[in-house]
Amino acid sequence: MQNEFHWLDVIVIVGYFVGITAYGLWLTKKVKSSDGFFRGERKFKWWIMMGQAFGAGTHAENFVAQTGASFQLGFASIWYQWKNMIITPFYWLIAPWYRRSERTTVGEIVGDRYGNKMAVMYSAFAIMFFIMAQGVMLKGAAKVISVATGDMISSEGVVVGMTLAFIIYSFFGGLVASAYANFIQAIMIIVLSFMLIPSGLIEVGGYAGMRESLPENFFDIYNSDMGLGWFTILMLAVNGVIGITAQPHMVSMCATGNTERSGRVGQTYGSFVKRFATIGWAFTGLIVAALLIQDGLTLDDPEKAFGYATRELLWPGFTGLMIASVMAANMSSCSNFMVNTGALFTQNIYKEFINKAPNDKQLLMMGRYSSLALTSLGVVFAMYVSNVLHAFLFLETMAAFVGIMVFGGNLWRRANRHGGLASVLVSFIVYYTLNYLNTQEIDIVYNWNTEVFAWSMLAGFVSFIFVSLITKPEDKKMIDAYFNKMQLLSDDDAKDANGNKPLATERGMGLILLDGFPGWFKKDRWTHFAARYREDWTGFLLAWVFVVVLILFAWLILQL
Repeated sequence: MQNEFHWLDVIVIVGYFVGITAYGLWLTKKVKSSDGFFRGERKFKWWIMMGQAFGAGTHAENFVAQTGASFQLGFASIWYQWKNMIITPFYWLIAPWYRRSERTTVGEIVGDRYGNKMAVMYSAFAIMFFIMAQGVMLKGAAKVISVATGDMISSEGVVVGMTLAFIIYSFFGGLVASAYANFIQAIMIIVLSFMLIPSGLIEVGGYAGMRESLPENFFDIYNSDMGLGWFTILMLAVNGVIGITAQPHMVSMCATGNTERSGRVGQTYGSFVKRFATIGWAFTGLIVAALLIQDGLTLDDPEKAFGYATRELLWPGFTGLMIASVMAANMSSCSNFMVNTGALFTQNIYKEFINKAPNDKQLLMMGRYSSLALTSLGVVFAMYVSNVLHAFLFLETMAAFVGIMVFGGNLWRRANRHGGLASVLVSFIVYYTLNYLNTQEIDIVYNWNTEVFAWSMLAGFVSFIFVSLITKPEDKKMIDAYFNKMQLLSDDDAKDANGNKPLATERGMGLILLDGFPGWFKKDRWTHFAARYREDWTGFLLAWVFVVVLILFAWLILQL
């Protein structure tokens, strides 16, 4: 195997940059309007939606953090990532929310539910989320590539190179270029996830060599002794299911398909592909741990494990392919986030405060230039991040606090803007106060703490309910309009001759989670339940079958 960066690797990386950028630019001819730029005119097939969900949802910090965690703690650390697998079936239930809203951004959805001021507040959070997320992604890739190349390519060089590449095709091609490029890059990420395992097993003497080198608990699929008890996993799952509803790229993930089912399939099963790939990342961590023990070496930072494996286990040319795949993971996500950042600024700030009656050309121009300007701030945040895993969990936690009002607003009609605002403020205040009391330090990104998160979420939900109940309800017309829209099927081919949308329950596509309180306690909700909510419950149960299959597959691998 190689220990130095080879000229073949350089050719592969340059070829990837040129190829994906040219492909993205070629797709720009499909963008003829602001809706094409922001939503791809809602024409993506299910397989593009799967690639987009997997590509945009998989970042370099995922495999950097997971490989580092399993290198240090064993395979059971996979639950830091897999905590989202047990809530993935819920994606099937929530995906139609975003399409039926008929909106371009989650900020607009928040505005429809709680009013324009709340939309602006959410948009400010969402833009910060994108800036920080892009920074975390860029830093994650920088850690891998710097180690993999023996520091021949600096972290700063990685950040700048990737940023320039995805900016070029995203600026011109918008979500169309991003979605199709994501599909190509998703294939590369899957290759990346398992590329190191064959050569790694050879180096450590196969499964027998790994078991001789590592503690037995490194092969547990679940181990509460390492700090991942049932309560921690439960809190991580709550973090995921509440937070995903408020993540600002959810419209592009769930609402840009050609049908509602395309959005459901894309978000749910694109996420399952990621859960499958996570097995490869966790197993790679075990290989690196065994390899270093056998060689009598150590790593000063567990998050360097993936980069170390890339440098030590791959032949010339394949290291370049691995680095290109790492870049693909980040560029696919950053590209999607860049377009969504521009959409948020344009739809919720530019149209609200700067130009209330823009034409489509102005919207397209503002979307492009605002996305460019705001994405550049992600590079700045990349220089601040130190621990990728904690930064990743921090972002999901912030989304979960905002998600209280998004998730709760769909389940509970009585929720209002005052309760929503209170939930965000109280949860953030409790989170930072408890972290300060625990550490006696003031920081932006704290290490994720189960108890702190639990108390913060509890305080947020209590505030949400209590404040909503003691303050004036939202305007009835606004609330009725919001929930009535959610009850209508949004597929274009389902409209009648007059262009009217049918009730979703008439086609078996009613939404179980929508208006759950007090809806679940009304008799008419359960009348002909199986027929009216057929799409929801059958898809939900099938998704749970996939959860069981993936866990069983991982367990069988660990028994070898």
